[in-house]
Amino acid sequence: MADDELRKARGTDVAPPVPVDAGKRNVLGVLVDAVDYEAATRKVLDAARERRPLALTALAVHGVMNGVHDATYNARLNGLDVVTPDGQPVRWALNLLHGAGLRDWVSGPELVLRVLRRMAAEDLPIYLYGSTPETLERLSVSLIRTFPRLRIVGAEPSEFRPAEPGEEIGVAERIRASGARLVLVGLGCPRQEMFVAGMRPLLDLPLMAVGAAFDYHAGLLRSAPRWMQRSGLAWSWRLAMEPRRLWRRYLLLNLGYLVRLGAQRTRLWRPVPPRPRHGRPDVLPL
Repeated sequence: MADDELRKARGTDVAPPVPVDAGKRNVLGVLVDAVDYEAATRKVLDAARERRPLALTALAVHGVMNGVHDATYNARLNGLDVVTPDGQPVRWALNLLHGAGLRDWVSGPELVLRVLRRMAAEDLPIYLYGSTPETLERLSVSLIRTFPRLRIVGAEPSEFRPAEPGEEIGVAERIRASGARLVLVGLGCPRQEMFVAGMRPLLDLPLMAVGAAFDYHAGLLRSAPRWMQRSGLAWSWRLAMEPRRLWRRYLLLNLGYLVRLGAQRTRLWRPVPPRPRHGRPDVLPL
């Protein structure tokens, strides 16, 4: 579909902005793409149209710090095609360390909406993988209500366990048989990044690891007010909603992130990104 047809499908004749894509940059040893929403959306749509593999994750501070503490996971992150800056602190790091000039972060929930709007306009079907049957049912209803032309050709809940040897082949076959041109993956960090890394060699279509987007769009979580997001305080909103589960993640990891960011900025610490690892992990989470 031509660009002018896409603009008509979106109900606007305003040309889309020129995407910002400055490539991958080192943030505490994790290679994060200095991209905006438009560039990330185009990468996914191009791969969906051309039937080629692409593995994307929207990575927040939690994911970056998991990479800091786990070299194997870090290498897998660095092997993904696209790692978007999910949240202000990661965007700030790209701008502070590398002068990326990004005006906005690229969150998983918002990126999902932008991608699906285009997928629906071009009649490209999608597959949902992860979470629970109940959440997937609510999510499917919500997405169809938002995008009436969207085709969801499969929805498969997580098994919440490691795959048995060869089991991922069956998952890939079900996705291929559905005719999907995009898979949204909601397994939570770090499981979802390992999943998209492992499934990428088996599928000729993009996979997006989008974390809590399933819960947000299913109506199970409420987004932080915009002013909190812009101030980098969205984490405190999540912490207030789930304090017992998230206090360690946000209080301890956020402090460690700031300390390391300061050290990298002042060159007291020069993190070396682990060599990217491609192909399937030894253990694939389902």
